[in-house]
Amino acid sequence: MSLPALGWDDDWAAQVDVGAGRARSAVARVSRADATSARLLTPDGEASVAAHGLVVGDWVVLDGTSRPRPLARRTLLSRQSSGRDSTEQPLAANVDVVAVVEPMWPEPNVRRIERMLTLAWASGGQPLVILSKADLFTSGVRSAVAEVESAAPGVDVLAVSATCGDGLAGMRHRLGPGRTFVLLGPSGAGKSSLVNALAGEEVLATGDVRGDGRGRHTTTHRELVLLEGVGLLIDTPGIRSVGMTADDDGLARVFEDVVVHAADCRYTDCGHAVEPGCSVRAAVDAGALPAARVESYLRLQREIEHQSRRKRTRERSQERRDTTGRNQAKAMAMRAKGR
Repeated sequence: MSLPALGWDDDWAAQVDVGAGRARSAVARVSRADATSARLLTPDGEASVAAHGLVVGDWVVLDGTSRPRPLARRTLLSRQSSGRDSTEQPLAANVDVVAVVEPMWPEPNVRRIERMLTLAWASGGQPLVILSKADLFTSGVRSAVAEVESAAPGVDVLAVSATCGDGLAGMRHRLGPGRTFVLLGPSGAGKSSLVNALAGEEVLATGDVRGDGRGRHTTTHRELVLLEGVGLLIDTPGIRSVGMTADDDGLARVFEDVVVHAADCRYTDCGHAVEPGCSVRAAVDAGALPAARVESYLRLQREIEHQSRRKRTRERSQERRDTTGRNQAKAMAMRAKGR
């Protein structure tokens, strides 16, 4: 396995050369990570190291010390932690394409796609929508694709079947040696099956899908898989909840049609509800904007604003703790000097 096959290029090499002057042979890519350790892919094969704070897809420098040194990330896909704190949960780093995988059967969930695309755009990677299990959707494939396209401006939408191979060529075209895809979607969407279909063999375990179309968790961890001659794929566990982060850049990209109308509202802080002169509501009344899409936008906007407030509160608390710590250290130093 070569470093270029793992996604290494001259820009990564410049980080190592400028930052530490180390050789290329001393770098590796994280294929799996947990709280205390990480599994690495290197030109010499796989290795395991004790580490914390690493994310699948990270590049690290191995210099003989106890901890690998991560390189600055180009992109980072994350979501809001499902816990009570306001921290973000990183999912994958240094990805070129964030593929939102949504099953076509029983029907695509457009609102969920909008949520995941908001995170995808915020990551810095290129979003892509994959409508999986197209072979189970016996009719109306084109209309389903068109509906999703209307909710995903500027994003390619592919109807794909891992079973019969339809649409896989489109995925391969967007992959390529050294390029990294991350697959993001609910349980039962067929993410692992897509990886196996692209590999031409079973490299990841797959699970059954219940009669209501809901899947059972088969993938229990995030893992980067190198497919020789195809590219790199990061499979992720099925996501039950898609919490918004404090980054609102993705929201504007997903809902650019709503944002364009919002710019014409009479008030800059218009809530697009009952305010006079609301261009967004006027567009809904005229049939230019779907009401469900506007409600989805407002819901996500509220979540993002809430997380932004929580993030600012956390940062202020941390700043106070840091200031207190510095003052205490200074006082201790002065007392020691006085002795």
